[in-house]
Amino acid sequence: MMSPETVGPITNYNYGLPSEWRKSLLQRLWDNKVYRVAMTIKKIGQDDPRRIVHGLKVGLAVTLASFLFYIKPIYDRFNQDGIWALMTVVLIFEFSVGATLGKGLNRMMATSSGAALGVGIHNIAFRSAGSNLPGEFMVLGFFVFTIGAICTFMRFIPALKPYDYGLMIFILTFSMVSVSSSRTPDLRKIVIDRILTIIIGSVIAIVVCIGICPVWNGENLQNLIAKNIEKLGNFLEGFKGEYFHKGEYFPKSEDGQPLDNKPFRKGYKSVLTSKSSEETMANLARWEWQYRFGFKHPWKQYVKVGALTRECAYKIEALNSYFNFEFQAPYEFRSKIQEQCTQICSETGKALKELASAVKEMTKPTSVNIHIEKSKVASQKLNVLLDMILLEDYNLREIIPPAAVALILIDVVPCIEKIADAVHELAYLSHFKTPDSIVSP
Repeated sequence: MMSPETVGPITNYNYGLPSEWRKSLLQRLWDNKVYRVAMTIKKIGQDDPRRIVHGLKVGLAVTLASFLFYIKPIYDRFNQDGIWALMTVVLIFEFSVGATLGKGLNRMMATSSGAALGVGIHNIAFRSAGSNLPGEFMVLGFFVFTIGAICTFMRFIPALKPYDYGLMIFILTFSMVSVSSSRTPDLRKIVIDRILTIIIGSVIAIVVCIGICPVWNGENLQNLIAKNIEKLGNFLEGFKGEYFHKGEYFPKSEDGQPLDNKPFRKGYKSVLTSKSSEETMANLARWEWQYRFGFKHPWKQYVKVGALTRECAYKIEALNSYFNFEFQAPYEFRSKIQEQCTQICSETGKALKELASAVKEMTKPTSVNIHIEKSKVASQKLNVLLDMILLEDYNLREIIPPAAVALILIDVVPCIEKIADAVHELAYLSHFKTPDSIVSP
């Protein structure tokens, strides 16, 4: 049997250790988990402060919709159907105006038409079956199956993609009204109240979304296209300064920093994955109206410009792969093609930056054709130089990298000309204004 002197210290030791361990655990949780979560939340808010505003807007819209329960005269009119207004606000309130408008209008139209059709089918079933309840169920079941199958198939049609949410709500409303019609004593009042509450919820969401710090998909799409074009221009100008430096090819920048850390080498990569964002913004922008754009703005043309920009970005991706090539070409060969290559990079970079500014400011590009013509002349001269070079004078392995760079640059010029033509077409369709200062040829 252990003595009390032995038990005492052990007991104190066992009680002291868990307290320190718990304190250490809480400290680690605070330092690691809580701190990381707090920094993530802070970064999300700093990256786009509109997200914070969006949360406040949704909270305001939900509060306004809840007044259908708080104000007694309104509650006496709608009773528990007021919950549909609250659900509508939560379901349709999106980050941008176009998404909220599209969902709101789809929901109002689909609910009204689906409920009306459901009441009509109920009347047909009741009159055809009379007091025969199984017969009425068979008629309702037939129409629910037929309408549900047809509308679901319609959701696969590409032209109806903007109305996909509306078709889904139409199926839901029609099925609910049709199925519950035979068990509901006052079907018309319930349907009317439900339509009214959904319209109230949609109007609340749309008014709050547009009235307080609106986020327009049209502006976002315009800025995205302009930024993507500008990124390509930055790459070409940066490529000129880093690849051809004092007539020498080297795998590090002139300021001594690794080329992989240069912003112009990373910026263009986001252009390669922007297709989905551009198409989504273009579809949602059709629901919007602004003083800058209007209802008939050619959003499809922005998608066309974006597709041509990505086509050029793929060629730039190939150009980027030759930065750190291990073989060094002879100085004599590099010096022959350097001037024309740098001129192509310079002129195409200037042309892309002017096109980006034209899209962003909604002005007609004036001097872009001059830069493109200069780059075309340089590419023709570069073609002649490459044809005149005799392969027996050089080691083939050594001249492949710069020769490939020259060929890619020659191929880039027609791509940029296509982008310029698409932007000119966009300027014509959108009635871009003429800038105050016009550069004469």
